[in-house]
Amino acid sequence: MLKSELRRQMLAWRRALSDLELVARSRQVAAQLFKETYLTQLGTVHVFLPIQRQRELDTWEIIRRFWRDFPAVRMVVPVMQKDGVTLRHYLLTPDTELVENSWDVPEPLHAEEVMPQELDAVLVPLLAFDEAGHRVGYGKGFYDRFLRQCRPDVLLIGLSVEDPVPRIADAWEGDVRLHACVTPGKIWRFGRPADTGM
Repeated sequence: MLKSELRRQMLAWRRALSDLELVARSRQVAAQLFKETYLTQLGTVHVFLPIQRQRELDTWEIIRRFWRDFPAVRMVVPVMQKDGVTLRHYLLTPDTELVENSWDVPEPLHAEEVMPQELDAVLVPLLAFDEAGHRVGYGKGFYDRFLRQCRPDVLLIGLSVEDPVPRIADAWEGDVRLHACVTPGKIWRFGRPADTGM
């Protein structure tokens, strides 16, 4: 299936998902993710904050679990810049003040900036993914540009409320592939950077 078709289908599927089902699936993804004990030993983990109107997976369960049980792990979130193209990244703590931007994305105020090269893992948002680790986002390329700025050994883990499709037909070598993707039922693995425990 082509990315454009998958994007349309998954946006429609998400809109039809009930609040209770979205909460349940988000919790199941968090439970699966924390089976990976390697993550809890990392220094810095990047995570997206959910866009409510896009019915995104709720990452707050993951964030609060890190804060509560693994406070040594620094949590970092993206902030869209005024150019509408660039992301910058800021430390998120339990005391961070948040405001919603014009895209309804929560963003931290007055937080410490973190460079992409400092990240050990990125929890990647997506609309769909395939069994080879290719992902479909919203089509703006924000994360592809950002992920290319990270270290070669950064761990890229998708978070998905749905299982993969067999193949994304128009995936190409320039796409940034995931090392793993966490769904409510399991963790899909696609290879990993050297020297990680994933």
